[in-house]
Amino acid sequence: MKKELPECPVETTLMLISDRWKVLILRDLLGGTKRFGELKKSIGSISQKVLTSNLRSMEEDGLLSRKVYPEVPPKVEYTLTETGYSLKPVLDSMFEWGAAYKEKTNTK
Repeated sequence: MKKELPECPVETTLMLISDRWKVLILRDLLGGTKRFGELKKSIGSISQKVLTSNLRSMEEDGLLSRKVYPEVPPKVEYTLTETGYSLKPVLDSMFEWGAAYKEKTNTK
């Protein structure tokens, strides 16, 4: 079933990455493929349930792909898709804006 997307492109983008965890997952996967445990450790205070939920949602939205290896214990890797990588300029802009804001507010 295809999702109905908002008319406004900004709203569409926010719908896909508005959760703070999704942005951090994108940030971490921009560096390359990661396993579940690596993502959880890197993000920090996220619960396993919330991370799993966000990863599934992002996979459904076509932002990342999930590869399961038939091993014991199970090995699962996550990689950004081309669509996921296309968000890099958005995250780069967020980084630049955040850095400038921190500098501006720390100098007062």
